[in-house]
Amino acid sequence: METIQHQLQKFDPGIVWLDSGNRVVAVNGVTMKVLGVNAGEVIGKNILQFHPEESRPKVQWLLESSACPVESPPPMAMMINTPDRVLLIKVSKMLGGGEGVGTCMVFFDLTDVTTAPRQGSDDQDKPRLLYKIPVYKLNKVMLIDIDTVVHLKAEAHYTTVYTEREHYLCNLSLSDLESRLTKEKFIRVHRSHIINIIFASAFEKVNDKYAITMETPDEVAIPVSRSNVVMLKKVLGVTAGCKLTNTK
Repeated sequence: METIQHQLQKFDPGIVWLDSGNRVVAVNGVTMKVLGVNAGEVIGKNILQFHPEESRPKVQWLLESSACPVESPPPMAMMINTPDRVLLIKVSKMLGGGEGVGTCMVFFDLTDVTTAPRQGSDDQDKPRLLYKIPVYKLNKVMLIDIDTVVHLKAEAHYTTVYTEREHYLCNLSLSDLESRLTKEKFIRVHRSHIINIIFASAFEKVNDKYAITMETPDEVAIPVSRSNVVMLKKVLGVTAGCKLTNTK
């Protein structure tokens, strides 16, 4: 795990100015490079046009909402131009004469420090896989090695990332993370939960409900939805009620 504050000081930020209708007023050179456009192509257009359709509701929410499940809202980490980029974004409402006149978006491109390069031509249309997850705790943005993650839990637009002894807020949704995690290790066992199979220690059925126990000090039990039971049994090569041999 490492903080990235010192790295951000070396990064050139992307800056996008929006008017009150979220139309682009101005951009800097970094933004044009990341988006692969020139200023004339983006000025006057709604910022949502530059995001994949499936990402637009989240971007709209980001622009409209100041709510955050921590007292001091962190920069919003989200993916734009999926599957190419992981950006750390800060959105600030701009005021003039006591009224809102627009929005300033400042972002840092974390792609190269969080994701692995694509390996071949077959991977060109797939998201780049994460080897570090950007998280937030104690007023700092940190990068967590993916191999230390035990499980992840959805929290609306956010995700709580659990290691063996700590947990962190991640501004990426569970679905965003799922698309960028290796399927050999990280398995979505429930609509709200992804586990790192390396840390699984038991698979049980109790009162007609299934759960998989993770190897942590509190031996947390993660619910397994019925639709995922057969798949998980095949992955583990076990039946419910079995202890597992940890392979860390």
